[in-house]
Amino acid sequence: MNRNKYQMIYQDISGQIIKGEYQFHDQLPSENLLVKKYNVSRETVRKALNLLQMNGYIQKLKGKGSVVIYQEGTNLPISQLVSFQEINTTLGIDYQTQVESFKLVRAAEHPLAQKALNIEGDTMLYEVIRTRRKNQRVNIIDIDYFIAELIPDLTAEIAEQSIYAFIENKLQLNISFSNKAITFEPMTDLELQLFEEAVPPYAATVRSVVHLANAVPFQYNVSKHRASEFKFVDFSRRMSEVDK
Repeated sequence: MNRNKYQMIYQDISGQIIKGEYQFHDQLPSENLLVKKYNVSRETVRKALNLLQMNGYIQKLKGKGSVVIYQEGTNLPISQLVSFQEINTTLGIDYQTQVESFKLVRAAEHPLAQKALNIEGDTMLYEVIRTRRKNQRVNIIDIDYFIAELIPDLTAEIAEQSIYAFIENKLQLNISFSNKAITFEPMTDLELQLFEEAVPPYAATVRSVVHLANAVPFQYNVSKHRASEFKFVDFSRRMSEVDK
């Protein structure tokens, strides 16, 4: 099975659901119609539908097909490991990325990143600070540290587009998993300056360590969001007795 095909179908249908082309309680086209529409096997369609169900977009009903259970909200996924560019495209939220700072630094200068990545103090890191803007207003600040030896030739131009696309397509590395923690913290002077105005002056802060497929950590990310405007959601599904 072509992994990219079922993911493409998943992204296409989830995007249609988020944009309201399929509403809450609408029924998706049958598997037969989806097979013809996307020119893929039934197995590929079923894998895409299973992923849609697992992530809370649809519920598969025996004898009735797939019904939309997603309800609109200003949500950013925290359980999925996706780039901001992928979120921007899938959710259609129309954010612009601006690189505020791009430089090489020693890990010892940033002890939290050094500890999170479990590296020596003289290890060189790319420090990338990006703002995510909508209607010229900063809503998200992303601060990233990438191990330079693992992610060579990174540039500010690449950071403006998609660093993950560069890693996977150009460097041919597989990004595998991450660990995330969410806190609400007072904004620093720099954050208040970039956000310009924030009421309350607190940021929803997501810290994550991202690993390659060989389990080696390569990225430490600190993502700051306006506490007043964003909610982080996860969809939970209780396992049936058959699944246990």
